[in-house]
Amino acid sequence: MVKESVASGRKPAIFLDRDGVLVIPTFRDGRSFAPTSLQNFVIYPEARACLDRLKRAGFLLVVVTNQPDVGKGVVERTVVDEMHRRLCAALPLDSVKVCFHRQDEKCLCRKPKPYLLLEAAREMNIDLSASVMIGDRASDVEAGRSAGCRTIHIDWGYTAEPAPKDVDIITTSLTEATNRLLAP
Repeated sequence: MVKESVASGRKPAIFLDRDGVLVIPTFRDGRSFAPTSLQNFVIYPEARACLDRLKRAGFLLVVVTNQPDVGKGVVERTVVDEMHRRLCAALPLDSVKVCFHRQDEKCLCRKPKPYLLLEAAREMNIDLSASVMIGDRASDVEAGRSAGCRTIHIDWGYTAEPAPKDVDIITTSLTEATNRLLAP
């Protein structure tokens, strides 16, 4: 069981990327793509059981996701908002933090920058040094590292983008990541 930091009262969190970690993406051309319709928005079957276990272990659960298709005009913001409403209804999440900007906008909130994690930490009194970022891309790992978290990479074998560096744990599923995190 994870304990709050006695001195600070801060809590540990699991930061989770959305697509490729909680939601089944479309795989093509050596990488993954976020769903662009509600019909294609499907949560991994094991996600609920994994997050229930992490929640019982004392972690806050925070989704941190880049959704640039909104900024590109590929999908409406209302559709993504509904996706997140459904995600929160299905899973025991404490928060969802989203960057809607395109990569070329060079905003402050887009991963690999740690802004979304740092914002959640301020708002929810999260102990980043006791927290973990789980993602399927190098940008997730870099954001977690920059925020001071441990990192877990779910390796889907993407060939169209660089593999993450300095990962603490490499797995092939959220179930394996959860088992490794909660192992005695």
